[in-house]
Amino acid sequence: MRMATRNLLDFNAEARLRRAFPFLLLCMAALISAVRISAQSSAPLTLVKAARLLDPRTGKVLAPAAVLIEGNKITQLGSALQVSNPGGTRVIDLGAATLLPGLIDSHTHLLLDVIVPPEAETQRHSNGEFAPGLLLSIVESPSKRVLMGAQMARQDLESGITTVRNLGHSGIDGDTELRDAINAGRVAGPRILASGRKLITRGDYLQNLNPALAEEILHQEFLLIDGPDVARKAVRENIFQSVDWIKVTAGEDLTLPELAAVVEEAHRLHLKVAVHAVESISIQTAIDAGADSIEHGNLVTDQQLHQMSEKGIFLDLTPTFYDGFFLKITDPSIVMSPEKHANEVASAARRNERYSKLVERVVKSGVRFAAGSDMCWYYPGETRGQSSIAALVNLRKAGVPAIDVIRAVTSSAAEMLGWQDRIGGIEPGKFADVIAVAGDPVSDITEVERVRFVMKDGIVIRNDLEQH
Repeated sequence: MRMATRNLLDFNAEARLRRAFPFLLLCMAALISAVRISAQSSAPLTLVKAARLLDPRTGKVLAPAAVLIEGNKITQLGSALQVSNPGGTRVIDLGAATLLPGLIDSHTHLLLDVIVPPEAETQRHSNGEFAPGLLLSIVESPSKRVLMGAQMARQDLESGITTVRNLGHSGIDGDTELRDAINAGRVAGPRILASGRKLITRGDYLQNLNPALAEEILHQEFLLIDGPDVARKAVRENIFQSVDWIKVTAGEDLTLPELAAVVEEAHRLHLKVAVHAVESISIQTAIDAGADSIEHGNLVTDQQLHQMSEKGIFLDLTPTFYDGFFLKITDPSIVMSPEKHANEVASAARRNERYSKLVERVVKSGVRFAAGSDMCWYYPGETRGQSSIAALVNLRKAGVPAIDVIRAVTSSAAEMLGWQDRIGGIEPGKFADVIAVAGDPVSDITEVERVRFVMKDGIVIRNDLEQH
């Protein structure tokens, strides 16, 4: 009898436990939710206020503007946000400034800083203005090179560039390691989309190297394409270094099957492909191969612009040498013969005219475009960030409307990179990458050369505007 009673009691206890189990689960879920909410609410809150906020995508202005940031993400924006915990919220009042998203340089080379050699030296080499500096950077210590890259990354960030796509000339793993160091907070710099080594055909950039050393030298900087199978292998070698993009230089000697193999392999492994293409033939090869972006594109035809628009291929404009850039970087440091100087002045004028005609056609075509500085040059008296933004501003001088220039380095660039959900706008859910200028950049695009406030990931990098 006692055994039966005990069994009945055990049965009743189990029944009560079964009935209570859903309630216990609900309590546990509520507890976990409360812990999560507590963890989320523990993230620091920052309210950034300014007279105006420009949305590059729409061209609309919010005035006045307030942006609420929780941790490293934007959570709210409006004309007069009310915060529920004013005592626990840091308020940054930028007065009459204009807020913009952090700038994006879609084509740069942070680990290269070429000094143009004297005139006599350039005449002795193929590609003599560029190749000696490139070769020197390859044969020097990779450690020295990445430290220089870290310095220039910091200078980019201080000038308002919060994201870059680094397209080669970084050694085997220089840009991927710099990217990881920045992401881990070990050094300061923009977030980097790294491409590792450029894929090239033999004879690009460097020629007539010492035969006993040529392969080893080239392997430090490039992956050589020699047939479709080797092209696929080159993509995999870069993926081994955890790259974000694949960069290919397309000359007239690169075949469509080779480039198509690169694009197919990269896309299969969920990476996009940027193709350096200047001449019409190489641009067509890039289009036919299905590239994601075409870099430079100086000799693109109207028909090719239409094809790019139809296929959704971005054109990444690089107005680096517009407005006499070459003389700006050489006059302070080398002596030119009067003849060469005069030739360069005339060449710069012709270059400006050609580029102005190019951007007029690009804007008219409706093709999607972004902009990159292509900065890899030592600019006396300027930081890397200052020289990069000066190059990007050249688009306005070449005839691109100011709002489209701003889009090219914010919302359109983010779309090209596939990061439109993370960067390129001051919107809820995106990274808290915010810059400020004193004036109106649509009226005067050179305002972006005078950035006064920089925030990346909710962290203030510089602030020359805060009201006290």
